[in-house]
Amino acid sequence: MAASHPDPARRRVAVAILCCLAAGVAAAATPTLPRPTRDPIDLVAASSDFDYKQNRLHFEQVRITQGPMQVEADKASATGLNFENSEWTFAGNVRLTVPDGKLTASSAVVTFRDKEIASAVIRGTPAEFEQKLKDTGQVARGHSNTIDYDFKQGIVHLAGAAWLTDGDNVIQGDTLIYDVGQQRVVANPGGTVPGGVRITINPKAQDDKTGKAGKGDKSGGAVEGQATQPEIPQ
Repeated sequence: MAASHPDPARRRVAVAILCCLAAGVAAAATPTLPRPTRDPIDLVAASSDFDYKQNRLHFEQVRITQGPMQVEADKASATGLNFENSEWTFAGNVRLTVPDGKLTASSAVVTFRDKEIASAVIRGTPAEFEQKLKDTGQVARGHSNTIDYDFKQGIVHLAGAAWLTDGDNVIQGDTLIYDVGQQRVVANPGGTVPGGVRITINPKAQDDKTGKAGKGDKSGGAVEGQATQPEIPQ
């Protein structure tokens, strides 16, 4: 029996749905990256221990705030207090607040450059974040073993069982990278294992958002593929 071939029109609609999903999940579920700020840095802790000889600091029940950014944890240690060029390690109930969202993890390393929070790497089982979507009011969520994002470059890197949802649809992969400036999401870059990327589409949600895209694809199931790398049109 001759193999059946999908109708070209349906294939085009399916590709359009995947692109819309990638755009919605990546843009909406990624924590909002704050702009560089010169706001003062405020540190509050239950106790502190300064080792001037080793240039090490240790804090218990610490909270660091700069403008809209805040980091809290049970413990913290640092290589310097001037924040010009220092690295802070947080452990225990780590909570990082960003505009319209938050991240939680068991540990985190936050780097300060020129008295600003430059980057953060958080780890957990898993590391999690959530963010309120401005357009719909829904709460987007995501998690992975490690979330590494660079505030200066606007790059968010989720690694290890990465999972993102915009409240309706889901994209999963071992690695998800979102470039805020280029509006591009890459899933499992360089991957070769079939099924390394899974996208679950809610047909009703897509139909509500696009008005007609959901009508072209009646499958309504999970779409999985090999290192799919959808690019968002400018």
